[in-house]
Amino acid sequence: MIPTITAFERSPDRGKGLARDMRVRWALEEVGQSYDVRLLSFKAMKEAAHLALHPFGQIPTYEEGDLALFESGAIVLHIAERHTGLLPGDANARARAIAWVFAALNTVEPPIFDRTLTMILERDEPWYEQRLRALENSIRKRLESLSVRLGDADWLDGAFSAGDLLMVTVLLRLKASSGILDEYPNLSAYVARGEARPAYKRAFAAQLAVFTAASAD
Repeated sequence: MIPTITAFERSPDRGKGLARDMRVRWALEEVGQSYDVRLLSFKAMKEAAHLALHPFGQIPTYEEGDLALFESGAIVLHIAERHTGLLPGDANARARAIAWVFAALNTVEPPIFDRTLTMILERDEPWYEQRLRALENSIRKRLESLSVRLGDADWLDGAFSAGDLLMVTVLLRLKASSGILDEYPNLSAYVARGEARPAYKRAFAAQLAVFTAASAD
């Protein structure tokens, strides 16, 4: 059965590949699973039909038969567990890859995403500069640890996994909005390797096509 995911009808990232449906698109492309996309307006995201799929009125969601999921990390992990290619066969390596999934979303992403929101919503507030510095210091601490752990390896733990997929998508937000990532050459190269994967390129092109079509309307 072909799964259906939801995505922004008009993405606020303006086609930069930062919306979280990109993670799901990439995972599906990596495992060779075709999929359908249902585009939603911001209004539709808050209506009952979508709230039945995603209680917080966000994207993406994932529907396959009688299964409905929300949260991009949970969806990527589901795809990885149902298909080969995103989780190792060895039990210990598989557990470590899953640990990196959670590290990307729970440890590395929060200060990066908070920085983005602060720059959008708090720029005119008197505490803006102090808040931004605190977040950037927190980001650098996370990146320093990640950089040391990655070292000169291509991926976080052996072969490319769902953990790498999610970590790259988290770090891409820094690449798009600051020079912080450039301070860690091995992490910049790591992100570039992710972007160079054919599956990533296909997913990016698919997401960009939505923005391009919406802009032409």
